[in-house]
Amino acid sequence: MQTAQFAPQLYIPAGVTDLSFYTQGIGAEELYRFTNEDGNVHVAEFSLAGTIFHVHENNQQGQLVPHVAKGVTCLIGLFVDDVEFYLQQALRHGAELLMPTTDFDYHYRQAEIRDPFGHVWVFQKRI
Repeated sequence: MQTAQFAPQLYIPAGVTDLSFYTQGIGAEELYRFTNEDGNVHVAEFSLAGTIFHVHENNQQGQLVPHVAKGVTCLIGLFVDDVEFYLQQALRHGAELLMPTTDFDYHYRQAEIRDPFGHVWVFQKRI
């Protein structure tokens, strides 16, 4: 049987050296990082509860960072045990609040933030 796992790649502007939002703001573990000759991030790989995602310098081949695109093309949904904990942690480390923790009739508790690079995250839990 074939297996598959999503591994989002988030684009960031050229010149970024600080990716601490991802480790401190959402609790991901940085697995490795490749830097350009000037020390700026080219690509970094993170693990969040066993799920891999990458942060990659914008390579000008049609992949845009959210601030350049003036919007986002996908929303990153992250299922967590404690939505409010993740929300507060992200806010303390530079995220912008888009929606406070809210319980919805469709049996989800959700909160939404924009990270410092413009990516939108929804912390969520089935209730």
